[in-house]
Amino acid sequence: MTPEVFIRPLVSDAIKALYGEVPQERMIQPQPTRKEFEGDVTIMAFPFLRLSHKGPEETAGQIGEYLKANCPQVESFNVVKGFLNIKLSQDFWKGVFGDIFAAKDYGQLPASGKTVMVEFSSPNTNKPLHLGHIRNILLGWSVSKLMEANGHNVVKTNIVNDRGIHICKSMLAWKLFSGGATPESTGIKGDHFVGDYYVKFNDLLKTQAAGILSKGTPLEDKDKEKERVKEAERQAPAQLEAQDMLRRWEKGDPEIVDLWKTMNGWVYEGFDQTYERLGVGFDIIYYESDTYKLGKKTVLEGLEKGVFEKHEDGSVWCDLTGDGLDKKLLLRSDGTSVYMTQDIGTAQERYKAYKFDQMVYVVGDEQNYHFQVLKLILSKLGFKWADSIYHMSYGMVELPEGKMKSREGTVVDADDLLQTMYETAKENSLELGKLADMDEKEKEELFEMLGQGALKYFIIKVDPRKKMLFNPKESIDFNGNTGPFIQYTHARIKSILRRATDTPKVSDGALLNGKEIELVKILGSFPDKIREAGDAMSPALVANYCYDLAKEFNQYYHDFSILKEEDAAVRSQRLAIASAVAKTLVKGMDILGIRLPERM
Repeated sequence: MTPEVFIRPLVSDAIKALYGEVPQERMIQPQPTRKEFEGDVTIMAFPFLRLSHKGPEETAGQIGEYLKANCPQVESFNVVKGFLNIKLSQDFWKGVFGDIFAAKDYGQLPASGKTVMVEFSSPNTNKPLHLGHIRNILLGWSVSKLMEANGHNVVKTNIVNDRGIHICKSMLAWKLFSGGATPESTGIKGDHFVGDYYVKFNDLLKTQAAGILSKGTPLEDKDKEKERVKEAERQAPAQLEAQDMLRRWEKGDPEIVDLWKTMNGWVYEGFDQTYERLGVGFDIIYYESDTYKLGKKTVLEGLEKGVFEKHEDGSVWCDLTGDGLDKKLLLRSDGTSVYMTQDIGTAQERYKAYKFDQMVYVVGDEQNYHFQVLKLILSKLGFKWADSIYHMSYGMVELPEGKMKSREGTVVDADDLLQTMYETAKENSLELGKLADMDEKEKEELFEMLGQGALKYFIIKVDPRKKMLFNPKESIDFNGNTGPFIQYTHARIKSILRRATDTPKVSDGALLNGKEIELVKILGSFPDKIREAGDAMSPALVANYCYDLAKEFNQYYHDFSILKEEDAAVRSQRLAIASAVAKTLVKGMDILGIRLPERM
């Protein structure tokens, strides 16, 4: 229990006893006492002046006197300009710490009975996973774990974008350039193999478009010239052939469908290897090739009901201009569907199967408008659960040299990044020279744990809504606000506990010193931090909490001896404090998908 939660009803009782009226809950706003003042929790007296008919300092003083006289946990108080600073007793803090130490799954909130579905990853099957996907996957996984910690039943889901013009581009390039090569024959991981052909297609498209453009004259107006270039790409033979391939796929052409299944199979094998290394998985995977059919059916039903409109070219649209938006294409003139179509179908399938209370889409902020439109269209179709949709919008990951571009092959590949993090962790660890008693397997597991801890923490500690600049060298640092720093703190605690001859326990004969009370305060706020992070859908709050806790423990360890403490009761209690910090770090970092080593 935090001091704020503890003191609120006591202040309410004091107001009633002193002034004969029960105050409204919003009038009592306990806050942690500022560090420059003595106390643990502060109450503003100003809201109570109309009840006391006295000045702020006198009112605060009266409340303080009442609390000190009637609440044994209130040790002392002081008043500063109408602010009542309350210092709580050893008994209070020992009680708080005792509850923390005894808890089996500290930080886990009670079951809510709610079902939350979280969609993340959502890759296209025309390219391997890259750094942008990594942020999506790590945020999606940690949000899922955060929702579980908040007591919700969580369903982790992935929608694979396995159809569309982009898939056909890779398929066409493979037919033109592969000579029958496969991932197995080339030794290239499946998703990388297919992604290479997506790049080859775009190289071909540029060449063909350049030939078309050479027959005309460049325009001085930049916008018009850009449109001229886009039109040349639309008219390029490769683009037209890819579009024809998509139409043939939707009609079930056996040759096209067989090639599509084969190439997607290669990609899925590659994706699974990356997911496994990241330590993530899904409860159910949807495929756009299935869900778009229900989406098309729903769109056609909406057309019959007058929700949508058909244009002269046969395309189907939803007019949202009356809602302050624009018109949204749902079916192209040739009858093929768009992303919105499959999202309409997928959402229906999910609700039918899980009756979710909340559907969380973890998707970059460039799709903010898309999800605004999706909710609105589903509402117009009469689905009441549309209001349960939540778009967890996050900022893009950028590199020092700028944005990544898949079609040009200028991306940070996820597999290469994971291996780089492993190698960097290995190099840094070996430089420290503390691994002599580990065998090679233990070392490899440690390097992998540190590399992934560095990557995951560096990405998750940033507020999801913000863009972020990724710097691998900064992320792997063993000092500062990094994953390895927290991992090292945990390993240090486990080393202390292994060497201890005493049993960790809350000792009746040992007082908590000021530094220990500060640690207990931070530990005591963990459940509230889990709740706050869940409400904000921000695992970053948990990440930075873990850093604050690790930093506070290291300062405590620097100032006070644990194993060399002569008083046995104090020594056992300090071991208990270390143990409580360790288990809280394990719980917090597990929410982020980060494992903590027993030794380093």
